[in-house]
Amino acid sequence: MKLYIKNMVTRRCIIVVKDALEKLGIQYNEVILGEIDLTGHPSEAQLTQLRSALLSLDLALLEDKKTILVQQIKTLIIKLIYHSDEPLIKNLSVYLSNQLHYDYTYMANLFSSVQGITIEKFYICHKIERVKELLMYDELSLTDIAFNLHYSSVAHLSAQFKKVTGLTPTHFKQNMGNKREVVENVCRDLK
Repeated sequence: MKLYIKNMVTRRCIIVVKDALEKLGIQYNEVILGEIDLTGHPSEAQLTQLRSALLSLDLALLEDKKTILVQQIKTLIIKLIYHSDEPLIKNLSVYLSNQLHYDYTYMANLFSSVQGITIEKFYICHKIERVKELLMYDELSLTDIAFNLHYSSVAHLSAQFKKVTGLTPTHFKQNMGNKREVVENVCRDLK
């Protein structure tokens, strides 16, 4: 049985969800970003306790199919940007369609209606936040960052960065390096 979790976007979330499951005695096979794979079917009492435990962690159990699909889209994008070392080989629409087995137009319309932002804007916001993070680490050149995040060029990355933040990557690095958003809050102002 699979359960889907809203706002479960960091590795820390995985740890606290595993801890909550263990405290409640709910057996699981795997906990990954946005998803729990249970070994069996928990009782209604256990599900109620799990809902309560998740809410105390600012997480929520998703039960509506459309909301689950939107969360799966968000989770795939976040995994792709923050937790994958390989650049995106296909375009985003093909990638999402292949991973989730839905028509991209359907997913895009659903995502926009639920989130108030397009999938593309959500993706770009998170890519820019990842660029900020990598700039702050000061371990990669802008060329390496552009390559790792699948930009066609440094100029494309710089133009998109400036459009979203109002700053060039160099100016950001010099003056604003400590101002990053928490992953859960990225894009909330674009709605």
